[in-house]
Amino acid sequence: MRTPARPPLDGLKKRLSESRAERERRPRDGFLRETFVLPRNDARQKAREWFERWPKQAYWTTIESWFERPGDVIEFTIRRLPSSD
Repeated sequence: MRTPARPPLDGLKKRLSESRAERERRPRDGFLRETFVLPRNDARQKAREWFERWPKQAYWTTIESWFERPGDVIEFTIRRLPSSD
């Protein structure tokens, strides 16, 4: 009796390497980050929403980086802890 042939593993190898590459790109500090590109007034409102929803004292919420782009547009990254425990 013959043993069945092994299935091709190319797809699995590709998914594993993509997953590992994604993990290497993400920081391992436990913070959740989100980047926004908004007009100045909308950027202020979005930052206020984040600080109201995830207070700095409990979630360590902070504006990690920000840049002024042409046309009065602000690009910024906010980070916070995933929970306040």
